Amino acid sequence: MIKLATYSAIFGLTASSALAGGYVAPVIDVEPVIVEEQPASSNTGLVVPSLLLLGVVAAIASDDDDTSGVNIGPAVDDS
Repeated sequence: MIKLATYSAIFGLTASSALAGGYVAPVIDVEPVIVEEQPASSNTGLVVPSLLLLGVVAAIASDDDDTSGVNIGPAVDDS
């Protein structure tokens, strides 16, 4: 009987220390990943020159080069 009480006391003391506090999930420290997003590029450096070029082309195309019936040269005296 004394052996049973001794074994019970030994197992009781070891079991209580082994289960003290219960289960705790491990905490893993993870650094957040920082992604640097670049702003959407709109190529504004090309927009202004292309608009200017388009304006020059439009001005050249609309220039009236038709000289039929119109005397552009120096005035000629017909007397």
